[in-house]
Amino acid sequence: MKSWRKTWTKMILSLSKDPVKIVREQDVILFRNRVKEMAVKIKMGLVNQTRLITAASELVRNMLRYADGGNCLIEVVSRGRDNGIRLTFTDQGPGIADIDLAMKDGYSTGKSLGLGLPGTKRLVNEFNIKSKVGEGTVVTIIKWANG
Repeated sequence: MKSWRKTWTKMILSLSKDPVKIVREQDVILFRNRVKEMAVKIKMGLVNQTRLITAASELVRNMLRYADGGNCLIEVVSRGRDNGIRLTFTDQGPGIADIDLAMKDGYSTGKSLGLGLPGTKRLVNEFNIKSKVGEGTVVTIIKWANG
């Protein structure tokens, strides 16, 4: 069953009523396949598919690494004639104390290069992050098929 919700500039068609649960490394492959299926359905080009899947992979791996997993809602969104994929990642991990610092290239609390969040933002058209220490993080991204 499809559900419609209207926001001020976007029409959202939620094709995934239940968020995809990410708790193990194996869940990442299934999740990436679902994202690709949705991108193909809206006729997203290969380059934009690759950008979206790369961004989604980074965010889902962050959920596993820092929050022991979480959920991701996959939605098709429309704005006029433009279609896109919106992914909302939700975890109940430790949260991010300083989002501005976390969004700087080179910053990492782990043993990584610190390119994940800022790199992800560069790969998508819209990026929003909200986090509260001790409660978790919600990251929402949109990649437009032709953007």
